[in-house]
Amino acid sequence: MRPGDRVAVIAPSGPADPARLEAGCAVLRDMGLDAVVGKHALDRVNLGPPGPVRDDWHRLAGSDADRAADLQAAWCDPRVRAVVCARGGYGATRVLDHLDWDALHDAAEASAASGRGPKILHGSSDITALHAAFGTRLGVTTSFGPMPAGVIADLGPAPAGEEGAEGGSDGGSPACRQATLDGLRAALFGGAVALPGTHALRPGRAEGPLAGGTLSLLTALLGTPYAPPPAAGHIVFLEDVTEAPYRIDRMLLQLAQSGWLDGAAGIALGSWRDCGDPAELDSVFAARLGPLGVPVLAGVPAGHGPHQRTLELGAHAVLDTTALHDRTGTAAPDPAAALTLKAPGGAR
Repeated sequence: MRPGDRVAVIAPSGPADPARLEAGCAVLRDMGLDAVVGKHALDRVNLGPPGPVRDDWHRLAGSDADRAADLQAAWCDPRVRAVVCARGGYGATRVLDHLDWDALHDAAEASAASGRGPKILHGSSDITALHAAFGTRLGVTTSFGPMPAGVIADLGPAPAGEEGAEGGSDGGSPACRQATLDGLRAALFGGAVALPGTHALRPGRAEGPLAGGTLSLLTALLGTPYAPPPAAGHIVFLEDVTEAPYRIDRMLLQLAQSGWLDGAAGIALGSWRDCGDPAELDSVFAARLGPLGVPVLAGVPAGHGPHQRTLELGAHAVLDTTALHDRTGTAAPDPAAALTLKAPGGAR
């Protein structure tokens, strides 16, 4: 991207808090981007048929058709260089059947033909569903990282009030916020992206395109027309939030039993906020991922929580755990043991 580029901020899942959305858009504008908000980003409906909204029921940012319309309008608008999702929550899988994939594909092709490459889709958590579908159906890389009504809202000069439901953090320390902002800027405007891990569950080095996202969304897509292709030859990034270790074990087992993990080149594990005892999680990861016989790097600063660096799904990645081979459990990240991505390219 370049300074002055327009980004459309939409809400394909849950509704955004107005104050946090504005704070996040202000950060994007401070980065030199022209941030405009989608028509339905602040709408609120419940999961069932249309009717009076109950605040004690789960809410979406408008009907499935309205959320899909915001996404499609933004992606197909030639003035928009990036579509940025305001927050996650729940609802992205519900919009997939409402999208005109031929029109989205044509828009991606037109953007690529402009000489600037395909436009960017950015978001995380529930947005994993869109990452998988856009990557498979449109052949573009996508950007997994912090969102305007979440952690980005905390990246301005001072934290922007109370943390919203999707942000999952209190903004972190100043150094943490700066690293998150620097990582987002590098991913959007171009630059080296290297995410150090904290410990290696299995040593080794691997290369391949980056796949994955939030574990619960990946498993939810299996068996649907929007499932990502098998991870053979890929570095797989996984993270999640508020999932008990036994549920993580079950989801990893589902990925394995479905054959999705067969032939994966390596595994990068991000944050697992509020997912139970870290030692129990490591034992689950060792049991489920160790038999793959590939390097596994844990503690990558991406996902939910205050450490939300940005990853380009579909981009070529290098995973190297050898620097941590003899130091499993080290408390501090080692820059020599990292998940490294090449400069953004836009097309798979």
